[in-house]
Amino acid sequence: MEARRLLAHAMGCRQEDLLRDPRAPVPPPAARHFAAMLRRRLDHAPIAHLLGTSGFWTHELAVSPATLIPRADSEALVEAALDAFPDRATVRRVLDLGTGTGCLLLAALAEFPVATGLGIDRAPAAAALAAANAARLGLDGRAAFLAGDWAAALGPAACFDLVLSNPPYVESAALPALMPEVARHEPALALDGGVDGLDAYRAILAVLPRLLTPGTGRAVLELGQGQRAAVEVLARDAGLVPLGCRPDLGSVDRALVSAPGVQG
Repeated sequence: MEARRLLAHAMGCRQEDLLRDPRAPVPPPAARHFAAMLRRRLDHAPIAHLLGTSGFWTHELAVSPATLIPRADSEALVEAALDAFPDRATVRRVLDLGTGTGCLLLAALAEFPVATGLGIDRAPAAAALAAANAARLGLDGRAAFLAGDWAAALGPAACFDLVLSNPPYVESAALPALMPEVARHEPALALDGGVDGLDAYRAILAVLPRLLTPGTGRAVLELGQGQRAAVEVLARDAGLVPLGCRPDLGSVDRALVSAPGVQG
């Protein structure tokens, strides 16, 4: 299946075209491109890097080694956000911390029609790629991106109805054991969550109470497997109220929804 996808990409045709005419000649330039991609795939390069794009929600997004490849598990965050705001017109400002390809923010903007959004990533190359994806999808008029350390670049008046984040949550010692497509080809900056995998949550949750619209704001954070209880404790300690967690398609608790605590 992967070989067929790569061959269709090299020939600039659809996979269906290859099945319809399996004896069609492969032009020499396409054959060379196909062989080069096969060599990289045998070296565990992710197929998304070879194709240059990856699907997420309803979008096809450009990817690069500067970002994580969007995964279907993360779509649980978009679903959780839609559950949290049945009236989609009430979401006007969206923040995506650790935006990567921009997949979460751009999916949210597609579903919340009056919203504008800001994506922040610590890697300048990732922020630039997310901006390019927004432009390709015609969402650049509603989305802005910048490079920064989580929310450090935001002023005290910054306020958002919805905050999304898929932070790094892999324990540092576990990184070498990840499948080689991930360990060798995706950025450690977007994977390494520190000794216990919770460093990014501590940083993000500490600033969330001031970033969320009082009373109605919601934060949706992606979790690693088995992290729900620990992150809920961190959320409560930061003054947030965990409201529930949406599972992914594998029934893993994946999208933790929190709200601002009662003030005063």
